[in-house]
Amino acid sequence: MSLSRNRRSERTIDYWPGFVDALSTLLLAIMFLLSVFVLAQFLLSREISGKDAVLDRLNSQINELTQLLALERSSSQDYQDQIATLQASLASAEDERSKLQQALDSGSGSAATANAQVAELEGALDDQRALSQRARSQIELLNQQLAALRQQIAALEGALEASETRDKESQTKIADLGRRLNVALAQRVQELSRYRSDFFGRLREILADRQNIRIVGDRFVFQSEILFPSGSDVLQPAGKAEMAKLADAIKELVKEIPSDINWIIRVDGHTDNIPISGRFQDNWALSTARADAVVRFLIDQGVPPNRLAATGFGEFQPLDDANTPEARDRNRRIEFKLTER
Repeated sequence: MSLSRNRRSERTIDYWPGFVDALSTLLLAIMFLLSVFVLAQFLLSREISGKDAVLDRLNSQINELTQLLALERSSSQDYQDQIATLQASLASAEDERSKLQQALDSGSGSAATANAQVAELEGALDDQRALSQRARSQIELLNQQLAALRQQIAALEGALEASETRDKESQTKIADLGRRLNVALAQRVQELSRYRSDFFGRLREILADRQNIRIVGDRFVFQSEILFPSGSDVLQPAGKAEMAKLADAIKELVKEIPSDINWIIRVDGHTDNIPISGRFQDNWALSTARADAVVRFLIDQGVPPNRLAATGFGEFQPLDDANTPEARDRNRRIEFKLTER
């Protein structure tokens, strides 16, 4: 065993320093990209929020101007109707005036009465002309206001289009930053996977001659009989020896994985489906107690507590669903998984 450790130390001295320097440089670049992304996302969020407020204000102004335009159009129509009525009255008055003038010329009726009617009609005609002139002035003013409103609406539409263009550009930048972040996160996952492979490789070297220890997927599996007596959560001497070897491997792993990678080793307790009796309420409590006992032993051996987590699954995550003694033996186990927190 000491010869194996010396060879491993030599390999670490020859291989890891350059690798760690390259990895540190890569991680610094990733952290810089993440910081740039967070800052850009914050600034873009503020800009988008401001644009949303401007868009809401512009839409509100457009609605108000549209309502005012409809009101002005209605008023313009009323004035046009009044002008048409006045023009009809004016035509009627002129017609009566012509008739009176003809009657005056032909000598029928009293001259004084005719002159009075003519004067009255001329006064009414002057009034109608004054009203018509005022109506025309109001219509001209309304037309000017309508032209101004159309200019304002055109300006608002131009501002709205410009804002939408800037918003599309901002969305494109956010999508690009998100893609870069996904690439950076994928690289971090690959780094952790590489460390997991190295860690499992060391455990294979340390525990290669143990028949009751195996790898299932991304987990290192110890059968419970190696670590605990039946129905107990107290590590037996053989189990402590195995856990001490595991603690040495974890402590070496702590030195190699960069501190900015947020990783843990999850210790999962599992039991079979046979009901338990004694001081534990059920198999779930027993599996949790066993996982906790392993974690506390590893901490006593010098493994950092922030890199460990204890979880109990009872009989609810079996490896073999068969109801046989062999299947129950496989299901009673302690699993170790290197994962992200």
